[in-house]
Parts: sequence; C-alpha cells; structure tokens
Amino acid sequence: MKHVPPAASFPAVQRQAAGVHLMGDLHGCLCDHRLMHDAAHLEAFCQERVSAAGLTPVGSLFHRFDEGGGVTGVVVLAESHLSVHTWPESGYVTLDVFVCNHSADNGPKAQQLFDALLTAFNPREPHLRRVDRA
Repeated sequence: MKHVPPAASFPAVQRQAAGVHLMGDLHGCLCDHRLMHDAAHLEAFCQERVSAAGLTPVGSLFHRFDEGGGVTGVVVLAESHLSVHTWPESGYVTLDVFVCNHSADNGPKAQQLFDALLTAFNPREPHLRRVDRA
C-alpha cells in the first residue's frame, strides 16, 4: 500500500478566483414574445448582448421545440458560456452565465450580460444566485 502524506505536508497552492457563475430562475416573465418562442431572435439578441458586454463569442446553438414550445440555447464564450432555456407556457426562464478569470477579471462583464438579459425577460419573481468559483 502506498503511503500518502498528511494534507499539511503538501505545498500551499496559490489560488485566485477561477470565475463567477450567475444563475437565475425567472418566474412570471413579461417580455417580448419572440424571446420566449423564436430561436433565431433569441440567439441574435444574446449575441448582441454578449458583444455589448465585451465578452467573446466562439459559437452558439439555439433550438426551438415543437409548436408552442420554448427555446434552449447556448453561446460558447472564449471566457466560458451563456445558456438560456424558456418555457413560454409557464412564463419561466432559466439563465446561466459563467465566465472564468484566467487572464482578466471578467466578473463585471458577466454581470452586465446577466443584467441585460434579466431586464429583457422582465420577471415578476426572479430567484438569483451567484457563485464565486475558486
């Protein structure tokens, strides 16, 4: 059996925050109908907001579900990702923005993107979470 030294004997690791993860469960959204139902419109809207926040899109995929269904989509960022899922029949949206801070503090950019999307979806009852990842 291999001997494993106690944790105290490992060298200290210098850490910095890996990034910020912003999440929202948005209930009672009162927004432009196209944001909930139209994959192409939601994708263009998200791409515009990503660029306005100063983040770097590297690809995206948005899909509309059957008639009356919602949209699921993701914008892959050089800094990480944005994902959004809509349930128009319930007025419900999930929103997820994660950015890493490898070369710079991207937290303010992530917050700007998240806030722009939150404003656009206009939820009556937002449940928001922030996780600082290390």
